[in-house]
Amino acid sequence: MPELAEIHRIVHFIREHLVGKTLSKVQAQHDDIIFGKVGTSAAEFQKAMQGKKIVGAGQQGKYFWMTMSSPPHAVMHFGMAGWLKIKDADTYYYRTDKPADQDDESKTEAAFVDARRLGRVRLVDCPADEIRDHTPLKENGPDPVTDKDTVDEAWLTEKLGKKKVPIKALLLDQANISGIGNWMGDEILYHAKIHPEQYSNTLNADQIKDLHSAIHYVCSTSIGVLADSEKFPEHWLFKHRWGKGKKNQPAVLPNGDKITFLTVGGRTSAVVPAVQKKTGPVAKDIDEDVTKSAPANSKRKRVVLKEESESEAEEATQTSKRGAPKQKSPTVKSEYFEEKAKPAVVGRRRSTRTSK
Repeated sequence: MPELAEIHRIVHFIREHLVGKTLSKVQAQHDDIIFGKVGTSAAEFQKAMQGKKIVGAGQQGKYFWMTMSSPPHAVMHFGMAGWLKIKDADTYYYRTDKPADQDDESKTEAAFVDARRLGRVRLVDCPADEIRDHTPLKENGPDPVTDKDTVDEAWLTEKLGKKKVPIKALLLDQANISGIGNWMGDEILYHAKIHPEQYSNTLNADQIKDLHSAIHYVCSTSIGVLADSEKFPEHWLFKHRWGKGKKNQPAVLPNGDKITFLTVGGRTSAVVPAVQKKTGPVAKDIDEDVTKSAPANSKRKRVVLKEESESEAEEATQTSKRGAPKQKSPTVKSEYFEEKAKPAVVGRRRSTRTSK
């Protein structure tokens, strides 16, 4: 699932390529999940966006939005595998061999795509500066980047002290803090040297200070390179957690520390035992091997399955279907964004590209 860093990347490209342009043609396919689950429809979305000018873009955690020249505004969430494709956004040229006002030079195409249909596209009818005061954003916690002044040590201390849950589960709960997902949560806890199963209300002042620093370090570093994982620091857990070692051998960090995996709150967590010590009461250990070996009708396995998020359950159902196409047509396609002709610029601009 795209997390805070990946959403920051998309907002960057929206601001760079779409803000200031008018939607002259909007196409939206009927989808009673992507639109219907949040109280709108493809037809309503298409009608609301047609002819509008994009005047801004914003983010709160895993949600992002485009502010339009007049309400309603488009608020979106990628779910597990959604993305916003903008034609020629990674590398493009300012042509100098044609007149600057040539028709095909003033057009841009963009499409919200989601083969698994776990994303959400909704309309929020309010003034642009009040978007965060409405559902779904008002139910989510502060964004550690956008709301950096809010997410300070005092705020974090109070938040942790009020809840007795595994610290990893608290970080992933978007009602507490927006944007932190599985990989960012693991990275933060690794740098803070905190075990993901330790109860949030048992962390001492030094651990809270380290956690606060790690949250802002991981968030600021990842958005600073527009979520391009190839540019992440080599010592980061992210660079070594994805099973790059030999078969049946544990993943290891460059310094030789082993990476192990366990399940916390229904999510697989990467942990470095040599660094992340249990210093207080922890949630019951449930590792993947035990989960897989438990009988299908066991209470333990039923509990683990129940903890899985709704989106992950939907994802598993849809990906298990045979014969499903690998790529679904764009749910929303906005093309021919018009803008006032600009003088031709010699040279090219290249945006950061994430290798997958």
